[in-house]
Amino acid sequence: MRYYRIQRGETVSLVAEDDNGTYDLTQTGPEPNSFRELADAATLTDQSVDDIARRHLDDAPRVDLETVHEHLIRPVDPDEVWGAGVTYAISQESREGEGGLEEAYIGAYEGDRPEVYFKATPTRTVGPDDPIGIRGDSDWDVPEPEFTMILHDGKIAGYTVGNDVCSRDIERDNLLYLPQSKIYDKSCAIGPCIVTEETIGDPHDVEMTLTIERDGDVAFTESTSTSQMVRSCEELAEFFRRYNYVPESTALLTGTSIIPPDDFTLEEDDLVSIEIENVGTLQNPVEQL
Repeated sequence: MRYYRIQRGETVSLVAEDDNGTYDLTQTGPEPNSFRELADAATLTDQSVDDIARRHLDDAPRVDLETVHEHLIRPVDPDEVWGAGVTYAISQESREGEGGLEEAYIGAYEGDRPEVYFKATPTRTVGPDDPIGIRGDSDWDVPEPEFTMILHDGKIAGYTVGNDVCSRDIERDNLLYLPQSKIYDKSCAIGPCIVTEETIGDPHDVEMTLTIERDGDVAFTESTSTSQMVRSCEELAEFFRRYNYVPESTALLTGTSIIPPDDFTLEEDDLVSIEIENVGTLQNPVEQL
């Protein structure tokens, strides 16, 4: 199933979509209004999230999918957002010729330990159709489309689309500046929905496409597949959990799969779309901070 959150006026609803239709689960007896509540119930009863949701479909009113897309908000409010780096060959190749950066990234790509880092808080993370930000002290800013896991108590509960926006010139100046290039206001986006393993199929074999529009024209587009990852989702989740406080809900971005050319930088009012097979499309305009 796909799970959306929508807001109409002051009312926030959890919506489930299956092959037969789209349903407002919040209008049923238990009134679940978040994916987190479904995941809690699944953990307590040793069932899947989809099993919990299906129990309420008969009592849930249908809602038009167009209405859902008009009122989308972030599908989950994770306690923390983390990222993984250098999980695709293109990520380490893009640092070639950058001195100390090249050695560091090749080491992470080939090493036993993956790069896992803190990315954002909920206040720094936006949802579908909300603006992502580019820093005023950066001249080279790019979106980073990423297949994203939603962890519940550290275990994989679902998947979504993520955008790990990065100020690459700040990162290139000095590797110690990496947090500033990654962590700032509106530097992360997730959405449009959460899908379960039942819907995604093999998470390591889904297509992903990045498209950037400028003034109505396509300025950049490219596609790839999660089959190009050199790390598994479970491996990244395991390293995230190591000796770490694990909050109830975490979004974990699994690495950059597509990188625009070095002469490309985001500009205000660009439109960034990231489509992942069996999940959906996360779309965000760009705002100059």
